[in-house]
Amino acid sequence: MFLLVLGLAFLVNIGSWGPLESSEARYSEIGREMLTGQDWLHPRLLGIQHFHKPPLTYWLVAAGLGAFGQNAAAVRILPILAVLLQVLLVYGLGQILFRGDRARSLAAAVIYGTLPVVLISALNVTTDAYLATLELAATYGILRYYQQGGARWLYLFWVGLGLAFLTKGPVGFVLPLMAVISFYFREKQTRRPFTKHHALGIALFVLVGLSWYLYLIAENPAFVRYFLFEHTVERFANAATFNRAKPWWFYVVLAPATSLPWSVALISRAVRTPWREVPQQWRNVLVFWVVVPLIFFSISKSKLLLYVLPIFPGVALLTVYYLGRLTDAVLFRWYVGIVALYGLLLAVLCLLPVLLTVFPGIPLEMSPFTVVRPAAGVIVLVLLLTLWDQVRIAPRILAATVVFTAALLLTAKPIMDQNELAFNGSRPLVEFLRQHQLTKRTVLVYNELLPSLAFELGKLPVSLYDGNENLHRETQFEADETWRRNLIMLPDSRQEPYLGSLLVQHPALLVKGELKEERKWMLRYFTHHEGLGKWTIYW
Repeated sequence: MFLLVLGLAFLVNIGSWGPLESSEARYSEIGREMLTGQDWLHPRLLGIQHFHKPPLTYWLVAAGLGAFGQNAAAVRILPILAVLLQVLLVYGLGQILFRGDRARSLAAAVIYGTLPVVLISALNVTTDAYLATLELAATYGILRYYQQGGARWLYLFWVGLGLAFLTKGPVGFVLPLMAVISFYFREKQTRRPFTKHHALGIALFVLVGLSWYLYLIAENPAFVRYFLFEHTVERFANAATFNRAKPWWFYVVLAPATSLPWSVALISRAVRTPWREVPQQWRNVLVFWVVVPLIFFSISKSKLLLYVLPIFPGVALLTVYYLGRLTDAVLFRWYVGIVALYGLLLAVLCLLPVLLTVFPGIPLEMSPFTVVRPAAGVIVLVLLLTLWDQVRIAPRILAATVVFTAALLLTAKPIMDQNELAFNGSRPLVEFLRQHQLTKRTVLVYNELLPSLAFELGKLPVSLYDGNENLHRETQFEADETWRRNLIMLPDSRQEPYLGSLLVQHPALLVKGELKEERKWMLRYFTHHEGLGKWTIYW
């Protein structure tokens, strides 16, 4: 029932806004170009080969587009299904760690599936939702194998590990490796002997996980340095490589903030519980599933929120363990505080249209009709908690969490739709171009990498590079100069004739902010212009 409610809350109006810059738009457009060009081994972004990530995520995006049509909903369905599978896997891990206690396993699954960071990952098309699913599958497989044997679980581990490697490279080892270490660390576990199934599993990992890398290296030996150094060592050690520099404490602050309110419960109970009273199994989960990966990702110079998604299954399981130690009297206080927080947040959403009127500086729009959804959430929450005859506290907390999460997801969709330009989407720009019958013309984009525009248009724009490093593309693997048709380097005078040939064909020009003074000569080719958010469209 929980999976059904969560799935419906995710899927309702899932295509009401387009892919957002930068990551979601990039993956969506690469998948679209892969499907259109039928080249499954050489991912392309705006016509230029793009090897920043292995191809599994792009394949899945292309599969979604092929199955459900070329629209935003199609690229979001599979990540949502991946997150629902994560919830099921957390339940399975709970069954292992809680020794078959279904109630606590269900509690862990509900807590995990309603964490804000997990909701964000489901609605954001990146590698991270898929990576977390595959890491969880591998972890579940190896722990089931350790628990009861069975070659199929060992194969699940190795195939999951191979697919994780094909999703994001070596980082896919983090959670499964930590689970293996935690299973044996200071635990008197019987070690299982090496068998032919281990050898076959390793062979499966090599076949699944390394095949794409080996193919490209055989095609061009320069990929060895590219994969090993530029996209492994440099990404980890050099913050400037991909412009993702964050302070060391980034995850220390953001991980608890994006797992509220459960992070408060977990941290407060963990601090108050004497270490000697915690069984070795749960000490290991805390140290190896949460703390060590958090330190590892904090040391890395390249940081984004969803990189630490693999720590949150451990967070959910530990939260259930620590809260499960409490009496109902103590748990009731948590119940009151958590439900009050949910009610307050839904009330703020109900009042948001008024607040936006009182404080016009807030760059958001919200239709008054949108408040129907959080208001309905408040009503359901009140009716559930007053009319339900359940006397135990834990089910009431979990039910309130599910109602709040569903209301939050249903409210977020129209807000995203109404503020798409503010959230860096391009669908309003394309709708404007369609209204003015400009989509058949060449579309020039000044000094911005805008794959979301290409996705919505269904064709490639021409990008005009003028110093924005996001447009400084990697072209060393291109076989010829055809990529220059879609990327003009304005500082390069040799490309002026080609630019001139495009300008005389009456293109549309999109400019975010203003043109540099030395580029304003291009405006004489246009007779109309109109502002749309931060963008100006010339035609």
